[in-house]
Amino acid sequence: MDFGFQWLALGALLILASVFAHLVSRRFGAPILLVFLLLGMLAGEDGPLGIQYDDARNAFLIGSLAVAVILFDGGLRTPMAAIRAAWAPSLSLATVGVILTAGVVAAFLSLVFALDWRVAMLIGSIVAATDAAAVFGLLDQHGIGLPDRLSSTLEVESGANDPMGVFLTVVFVEMLQANQPFLDLMVLAAFVRDMGIGLVIGLLGGYGLAWLVNRIEMTGGLYPILVFAGALLIFSGTQTVHGSGFLAVYVAGIVFGNRRVRALQLIVRFFDGLTWLGQIVLFLLLGLLVTPSQLTEAAPLAISVAIVLIVLARPIAVMLSLAPFGFTLREQLFVSWVGLRGAVPIFLALLPFLADLDPERRYFRVAFVAVLVSLAVQGWTMPFVARRLGLALPPAPEPAPRLDVDLIHALDRDLIAYEVKPHSRATDWPIHDLHLPERTHIVSVLRGDQVLGPESLERLQANDVALVLTPPEHSLAVDRWFSRRFASTATDLPANAGDFVLDGAQPMRELAESYGIAVDKDDLDLSLADAIQKRLGRNVGRGDRARIGPIALIVLDKIGNEIKRVGLMLDPPPEGWRGLLARLRRRGRADS
Repeated sequence: MDFGFQWLALGALLILASVFAHLVSRRFGAPILLVFLLLGMLAGEDGPLGIQYDDARNAFLIGSLAVAVILFDGGLRTPMAAIRAAWAPSLSLATVGVILTAGVVAAFLSLVFALDWRVAMLIGSIVAATDAAAVFGLLDQHGIGLPDRLSSTLEVESGANDPMGVFLTVVFVEMLQANQPFLDLMVLAAFVRDMGIGLVIGLLGGYGLAWLVNRIEMTGGLYPILVFAGALLIFSGTQTVHGSGFLAVYVAGIVFGNRRVRALQLIVRFFDGLTWLGQIVLFLLLGLLVTPSQLTEAAPLAISVAIVLIVLARPIAVMLSLAPFGFTLREQLFVSWVGLRGAVPIFLALLPFLADLDPERRYFRVAFVAVLVSLAVQGWTMPFVARRLGLALPPAPEPAPRLDVDLIHALDRDLIAYEVKPHSRATDWPIHDLHLPERTHIVSVLRGDQVLGPESLERLQANDVALVLTPPEHSLAVDRWFSRRFASTATDLPANAGDFVLDGAQPMRELAESYGIAVDKDDLDLSLADAIQKRLGRNVGRGDRARIGPIALIVLDKIGNEIKRVGLMLDPPPEGWRGLLARLRRRGRADS
């Protein structure tokens, strides 16, 4: 009796191959999403396995599920601090930037390939959305960090621009179906309706899901299943009432992830695995759908689209979208280059086929090749570009191993068990000098087979387990205390981190005397950290720099709002084109 178990076994083998391919890709620095796509192509009808898969409708449904999970997980991991730091530039990139990207691509296709402007805009809309998961995955592979504001902008943009790409694609699909020659005000009304419904349901759904998790007593393993089902209900329900389900599920993830809920760490780990599974399945299916031998027909159009995206459309969109927000030229160039395309453009390219507008799947092949080119060209060169532009920071400190203990929900504290690792920051100072956040206390310490009170210890040691009671809003700052200290994670500082690394508490007076730097009298009694915050405000992040006379001070490490390590750059190059060229020349000499 044949129940199709051979297909189940084949699917399992493909997923296993993808997992092991991820390990190989980390070794060689290859973009993992590109590897997943290539595996799907190798398994398809032109590959060794010869699998014939042609169910576009099924692939679109599974793709919708995968993208919903990926967006919810992205929202779940986005702290409110990142939203506050980058909501304006991210929103600009996710709306104005997507429209400009689609428009530039459409203008090129209309002029060079003489396509109907609606068809050109449809193709431009399909390829306009970016994938920041690929960006951060590649940077992590190479041990590169980014300035906090830049990182937050890319992170929030990637979640917020998918709904805009979906909306534009649907608009032009419907225009071509109805043979409507021009846009009208109904499109604006539909945009407000879709995004408005998505935003409201996302907010209500996120709060409601958090309330439900905190009110129901159940086995711990069921909480992630409850949240998963709730996220899918938010997504599908919003789509059913003609709202943007993609926006709703992303907003719901943000709201839920920033609430105090039971079993949050368990839920986050569950969605981490689910997101990886979603990405693997989605890329494998999209790779199976394409027939490599047919890609040559669409190659001229597809490669042209990819080149225009990389060198023209994305840079124009970024420069105009970020112009009001004070990003440096180097940062704008980097954001322009890291506009990686992922699964969403290929997934969206199925819409014209399902609407009977693209029976030959020409748009699908165009999007597929554009994504391949983007991942190969931009993906492999991204770490190089980050270093050349002077934006590569040392990697963030290794996260602290922790175990959350669920307390009664009415309490306003979290109880967290931290395993103290070698080089942990918490071992750097005596316990009474740690200056933990307000209302945060070390309750007890497990050392070997002993349970000790903090008052009986001078300082923490490696392999201790510290039980910490802290308000939920301070948990991230406490995490930083128990993570490995900065110096142990950045033994090989990049040139742009500064010529010297200094303690943020060091007085400006010592700096002035040591290096013969002229400093204003009002600054002499300030610490380096205070001098930076005096110029940039309290809400500074890693990578922010303050120019003080002939030097620049760069924030390299923070714990909460406290600046712990500062890079000192002597004779820093100016910003703008002159500074960029000087920086590139300096970097070239260093590399040679």
